[in-house]
Amino acid sequence: MSEIAGGIAGQATERAYCVLAPNASPMTLDGTNTWILAEPGSELAVVVDPGPLDEGHLRAVLDRVEQSGRRVAATLLTHGHPDHAEGAARFAELTGSGVRALDPALRLGDEGLRDGEVLEVGGLELRIVGTPGHTSDSLCFQLPADRAVLTGDTVLGRGTTVVAHPDGRLGDYLDSLRRLRTLAAEHGVATVLPGHGPVLADALGTVEYYLAHRAARLAQVETAVEAGLRTPAEVVARVYADVDRALWPAAEWSVRAQLEYLREHGLI
Repeated sequence: MSEIAGGIAGQATERAYCVLAPNASPMTLDGTNTWILAEPGSELAVVVDPGPLDEGHLRAVLDRVEQSGRRVAATLLTHGHPDHAEGAARFAELTGSGVRALDPALRLGDEGLRDGEVLEVGGLELRIVGTPGHTSDSLCFQLPADRAVLTGDTVLGRGTTVVAHPDGRLGDYLDSLRRLRTLAAEHGVATVLPGHGPVLADALGTVEYYLAHRAARLAQVETAVEAGLRTPAEVVARVYADVDRALWPAAEWSVRAQLEYLREHGLI
């Protein structure tokens, strides 16, 4: 996976600027990437994933928009996990914008988001790509003019993500990765703008790595079960022995999703 030089926060593509939230942790890496999207010359901006309910961060995002001579026309969510969405309602208060998401419970206003929808805001074009798996409501946003895709937690800038069982499902996640692979291989997407971690310059290589990693982990889980391990905790201790133990609770979500997948396909 090839990172783009220049760190995480700041201008990533011609139309995408990142403001990094101050919520670094083993799960969120350097923190949540809040994305400001705008067409050059436009007075309107779109903000993706305002992040946690941190007043300083939300105001920093708004300040950045206003310093560029723009106003927030729409706030979008890649999914509903608090590190991406908890600050959305407060950000809507600050900006007067609605909040659009796949999950109706997260919306503020009448408009949601749906797979295949094309948004046009001040000349900016965004294509909504349904990518369930990490969560059932996960979305990605394709930015065709920059040959980029905002991936939320579906693809991270460093390491790999979890399948947040039981809401997340491995079969759905694998299908979503294959869909992103098609965008990269056949529709010109080159750059990954993730929800955490640095921007990645090789979208196709990144998604191929994710698919290979998932296949390898699934094989390891299957082998562990064949060796007599039965509980998710036992499988985690065997399969994720080389992973920071602080991440084991999250790894257990993925293991539960993997066990469910293997049972559904008659492999265990």
